[in-house]
Amino acid sequence: MLAIFHKAFAHPPEELNSPASQNGTKKPKLPEETLNDFLSHHPQKTFSMNFGQAAVLAYAPQDNPSSPQQKLFCGFDGIYCLFSGSLNNLCTLNRQYGLTKGTNEAMFVIEAYKTLRDRGPYPADQVVKDLDGSFAFVIYDSTAGSVFAALGSDGGVKLYWGMAADGSVVISDDLEVIKESCVKSFAPFPTGFMFHSEGGLMSFEHPMNKVRAMPRTDSEGFLCGANFKVDVYTRINSLPRRGSEANWTEWQSHS
Repeated sequence: MLAIFHKAFAHPPEELNSPASQNGTKKPKLPEETLNDFLSHHPQKTFSMNFGQAAVLAYAPQDNPSSPQQKLFCGFDGIYCLFSGSLNNLCTLNRQYGLTKGTNEAMFVIEAYKTLRDRGPYPADQVVKDLDGSFAFVIYDSTAGSVFAALGSDGGVKLYWGMAADGSVVISDDLEVIKESCVKSFAPFPTGFMFHSEGGLMSFEHPMNKVRAMPRTDSEGFLCGANFKVDVYTRINSLPRRGSEANWTEWQSHS
């Protein structure tokens, strides 16, 4: 999967951007160059969508059809989802949300997102925490201009993010594409975390704790983005959550 979002629509932590990316002989790439790299890495059955200057989404199906780690893409009502992995409790979640048995993981994630966006009764961290399995997903809400991404806590699926030459955010499960695009300004997306374009980065396992950036260095000793960890000693000051008040607005207040 590959998702690229213009800097006006997604604001990742500033620590993800490394000055070393601009100082070396190899420079970060522009979004269209990154998309071309992804398409060349996955020449068979690759699908991409361009949303003007706002976003680019690209999807390549699983090489091994029998693998439990699915790669899915779907769109509904202007909301698009890239999903990698699988949910062990998908049937239970579908019943909980009143969805049909044939609803796959990507379709379910879109429905869960719509519930959150439209002021559903659950906080975002609890909805993601209820997902049991190895998963990574990226959602683009083209109507609201919002981005929502998350990575499961078990480490079964890998996801990376970084900064392109024009400041766009690049998210992908293809490490080589990320390295070529972002040079030194990239890092693994943290497990057990979620990112929203307005609310920022937070742990869905420890939503009341602040997030700390830990500098990364490569084999040459250069700064290379940052790893993000839960600060177990620092909690976020906020009022207790109450019913439908626990929505995107509350998440934003945590950031």
